[in-house]
Amino acid sequence: MTRLICCASAKGGVGKTTIVSNLAAALADFGETTIALDANLTTPNLALHTGMHLAPRTIHNVLRGDFPLRYAIYSHPYGFKVIPGSMKLNEIANVDVGRLPEITFSLLGKAKYILIDSAAGLGRESISALTSSDEILIVTNPTITAVADALRLLKIAQKTQIKTIGVVLNRVKRTDAELTRKDVENILEIPVVSEIPEDPNIEAAINQKKLIYELYPNSPAAIEIKKLAAFLSNRKYTPPVEKQNLFSRIFRIFS
Repeated sequence: MTRLICCASAKGGVGKTTIVSNLAAALADFGETTIALDANLTTPNLALHTGMHLAPRTIHNVLRGDFPLRYAIYSHPYGFKVIPGSMKLNEIANVDVGRLPEITFSLLGKAKYILIDSAAGLGRESISALTSSDEILIVTNPTITAVADALRLLKIAQKTQIKTIGVVLNRVKRTDAELTRKDVENILEIPVVSEIPEDPNIEAAINQKKLIYELYPNSPAAIEIKKLAAFLSNRKYTPPVEKQNLFSRIFRIFS
């Protein structure tokens, strides 16, 4: 059975695209067929994160009726598929966002997981992404403004009877100024299913148009995203054991 999962946030910049792109890779690593779709039509970034910024056909072309959907699906080297958005400003014209549910539902049976990267906010684009899904992962940061916006999004999801999987708390620094996991769960009244730490490797990977999962698979953020993939696919995940050289082992013995 195909799962249509919308990764959404009412606030921009919380890291939805990072979660979608790397979660797709992590699910593929578990052997799950996965498609990542960019439903952020105004400011699409999934193509940059996956190295497909030069893709000749995109979801914008499909929503305009230029090409059938199959021509805008690309294989990523890591084993999942991507339906990117166009980086060109003029591609926004004449795009029928109302066709998005039709597009996502046509993917039923094509993969086990369809991960939809929603536009930020509560406008027509984001609502269209929600109605294109069966489930929602709410992505937010541990700040009061981001969580307040997440609460608004949650209320809309509940009214439309979309199943809420839980909250992905991203860019966690564990400072005294941040909201804790318990704080977020008390405000939203749904579980936090993943805490992704602030990780400089993410920005380094994006600058190279690569996934953190490709370049730094054992980094803190990559490991937590792998745990999230395990949770979604009902698997048990054991983090990799850090390899140590001979000097490190000797040092640990004597210390």
